[in-house]
Amino acid sequence: MAKAKEKAVENQHPNKIGIKEGMGYMLGDAGNLFVLTYVSYALKLFYTEVLHINPDQLKRLFLITRLWDAVNDPLWGSIVAKRPPRKDGKFRPYLKWISIPVAVAQLMCFYDITKHTSNPILILVFAYVTYIMFGMMYTGINVPFGSLASVITDDPNGRTLLSTFRSIGGGIGGAAPLLLAPSIIYNSDKITVNSGGMFYFAVAMCVMAIIFYMACYATTKERVKSEEHPNVNMKETYLGMLKSRPFVVLAITGILISGQLQFASYNAYLYKNYFENSDLNIVGTIAQYLPMALMIPITPMLVKKFGKKELAGFGSMFAAAAAIFCFVFKPGRNQPFVFLIVLFIIGFGYSFVSITNWAVVADVIDYQYVKTGIRSESAIYAVYTFSRKLGQTLADYIGMALLSRIGYDSVEMSKIGYKEGVSEGILMICTLIPAITYTAIWLLYRFAYPLTKEKLQPIYEQVRESNESAS
Repeated sequence: MAKAKEKAVENQHPNKIGIKEGMGYMLGDAGNLFVLTYVSYALKLFYTEVLHINPDQLKRLFLITRLWDAVNDPLWGSIVAKRPPRKDGKFRPYLKWISIPVAVAQLMCFYDITKHTSNPILILVFAYVTYIMFGMMYTGINVPFGSLASVITDDPNGRTLLSTFRSIGGGIGGAAPLLLAPSIIYNSDKITVNSGGMFYFAVAMCVMAIIFYMACYATTKERVKSEEHPNVNMKETYLGMLKSRPFVVLAITGILISGQLQFASYNAYLYKNYFENSDLNIVGTIAQYLPMALMIPITPMLVKKFGKKELAGFGSMFAAAAAIFCFVFKPGRNQPFVFLIVLFIIGFGYSFVSITNWAVVADVIDYQYVKTGIRSESAIYAVYTFSRKLGQTLADYIGMALLSRIGYDSVEMSKIGYKEGVSEGILMICTLIPAITYTAIWLLYRFAYPLTKEKLQPIYEQVRESNESAS
């Protein structure tokens, strides 16, 4: 018995973590999602219904701002990678440095500039400036926060724990705006939006984000030591990523995953202008997030048994089948329950992708380290962040282009619910795009992503040996 205990202690990972560390990391992603989800969900509505910017102008805005991110995100990755660790770590300090700037930048996005000017050019310029600033500040905190997971622990079970708790945090931060905002940002007619309500809800999200970021800083610890004097060749690092099949697949799935999450915000137009009931935003959010809440307790056990790639592949196949069904058998105007049931089924399948996603990112970071000998947590995470932003951009660009194509007029549709032809077009958009996206995610996980459970085991062992020798 004593020998068995000694062996268990001997085999225990030196950087093993527990629930406390997982909960601390969870708080950071809740802070992220308080601001990001509200921007993703409500900003398009704010632009079209309050500032009356037309969809053609908006699709260009989203495209141009993301072109800047092609510079901004790798730049942040380089800054974080080259900065030596401080006494409180390499990545944790950014949680306290940038928490207030990112919250304020989000708040300014929802300021109603039409109170001061009716000039459409000035209104559009204001939208560009505030949205770009939000993107820059969000990257400034999200890159080090995402990189933090790889230095909290290098234990694969711990990584799965962090990814699971990050999903819980994302669920809390993501669900809160979607559940609470509709009752505040819409007027009593459930169709028109209230600019004051939008701004004050943004204030609430700012405050919550700052509190949660600070709590994450206070409750996490960097166990894996970072280089005291990092000498990072960023050109070599980025070229190595382009030659890495796991990273390329990760980046493409990041585009699709984030794009679909962003595209789900177009359901607000569907509820408003097809089903004519904005309260469905709340029910739709529950249908989307409840399956993830149900799957979180058992997913780590399933990952241990089957592997991340295998589980994500199964889940995305399940979600794709439900999305294709919804596109083929479109619900009628008096059948919102059909759409909501499909959302629940999609949410069940997608939950496996979402819960394991951040552990997959950590696996790719380890794979790159083993292959190249270069520690590139922040660089990889910065490019992955850009790929997710690119997905959001494509979702908004394509969505706005399709809205414009079906004849959606922002001034007219902000005042009414159903309009024949246009509303059916919104239904088509909100069912076709998910069918395509989830199918593509399944194909990538099933046939392109190479890091199976068996292939990852020797990588984990090499990383552990390297970290032990470094310390």
